[in-house]
Amino acid sequence: MVTLTAQEEVTASPSVVFGLFGAGTGAGWIFDAHCDDVVPGAPVTLRVPLERSDGRVELLGRIGCVEQNRLIEIVHTQPWQGRTVLRFSGIGPNRTQVRLQAELDDQGLAWLMRRRGHPVAIERSGNPRLGLLTSKSGPGNLFAMASDHMATLALEEVNAEGGLRGRPVELQVGDDRTDPEEGAAEARRLMAEGCRTILVATTSATYVAVSQRLADDEVLLVQTVMNEGGDSGRLRVQLGERHVDQIRGAAGPMMRAAGGRRWFLAGNDYCWPRSTNAVARDVLPPVGGQIVGERLASLGTTDFASLIEAIDRSKADITLSTFVGADAAAFQRQLHEYGLHDRCLTLAPAMDESTIARIGAAGTAGLHTVSGYIESLDNVGNTGLLERYRERFGRWAPPLSTLSESVFEAVHIWWTAARRARTDEPAAVAAAMHNGNFELPRGTVRLDGDGDVHQQLYVAEAVGTDLRMVARC
Repeated sequence: MVTLTAQEEVTASPSVVFGLFGAGTGAGWIFDAHCDDVVPGAPVTLRVPLERSDGRVELLGRIGCVEQNRLIEIVHTQPWQGRTVLRFSGIGPNRTQVRLQAELDDQGLAWLMRRRGHPVAIERSGNPRLGLLTSKSGPGNLFAMASDHMATLALEEVNAEGGLRGRPVELQVGDDRTDPEEGAAEARRLMAEGCRTILVATTSATYVAVSQRLADDEVLLVQTVMNEGGDSGRLRVQLGERHVDQIRGAAGPMMRAAGGRRWFLAGNDYCWPRSTNAVARDVLPPVGGQIVGERLASLGTTDFASLIEAIDRSKADITLSTFVGADAAAFQRQLHEYGLHDRCLTLAPAMDESTIARIGAAGTAGLHTVSGYIESLDNVGNTGLLERYRERFGRWAPPLSTLSESVFEAVHIWWTAARRARTDEPAAVAAAMHNGNFELPRGTVRLDGDGDVHQQLYVAEAVGTDLRMVARC
């Protein structure tokens, strides 16, 4: 275990500095901290100066312990798992030193070395390896917080059942930084480390880039999260919800809830939001929906004032929000601050429980999503999964969502297919995955061989920081 340190000095007393920690614009200047309430369990984000090139590393976690005016302990999961402690010390009249100590395990050290451009030796193994490509950093990191846990839990269950051919399966994790080119490079690294199958649990833009870059390689790619489809094949399997099913299923319930039919399309400027908006333009008018505006913003946008003003001027009843991760959280918080949630509902198909926790209970009014899984699903499979998850990773582990729980399911689908095929050879495993019914915590998922996924979808409304089902579709 390595300990990293950083410090800042602030012109204020320890009690004042402690009281302003994470308070937001104009006051959250201590390591750019954001936290709505400094109490155990509260989500917190820190931007720490640990890098030489692009400045700061964003640490995501929850507050574990608080000593008034003296100490804040943060249990964090991204971009590595560990513990960070902030200590507040008076160093003179009206001046405070804030010292940060962050624990860095072997995986975290390797991540930071690669981030800084240092070579990291590839460790060989005689055991089968499964790759997981996710967003440990960048705007997509909010919905990736539980993905590592889900892959780890699933493989522990797989290995308890004998693994593959009597050998334990090892997990290798890559970080795309929410950037397609970085994702393609990380996928090549995972392949070099012996991963014959890579689960892609990040944006569609990264999945497309990885699929193209590995087009001539015998590696199976499994897209775990919601997507637009269209890239299944011999060595390609796309799980997750399809946007056409999400929009078609949610359109009626949303218009009834809003008492209106006017839609504004807003999201990030990359392939999944553009494709989802195209689906909305096809699906909504036949069921009475009217599109009154559309605007996209680049990944990493933090100021949505002009966009929200455009939504307000349009008199929209519903905003279709295709922002992801940190952008989705910032957009929804600013909608609430503007007061637009009082007269315009939001449907955010990629919204998940981890992102909602970062929005905070006050900012989620009017927010809805549509997906094949929500943490509050009341069935035996999901109840058992939640119990095992909390027992394994503790009370401060991030909530599960369709974006992270799908990783757990993808591991088990892959393993089931590998046992059917009696090999982990990519083409044989893919063939076994393409057709079949799989009983999973979300229910039955059927892959029909033509690249389509059939599953029950749910429209859910945010109630505080929880999602409550309001309709099946």
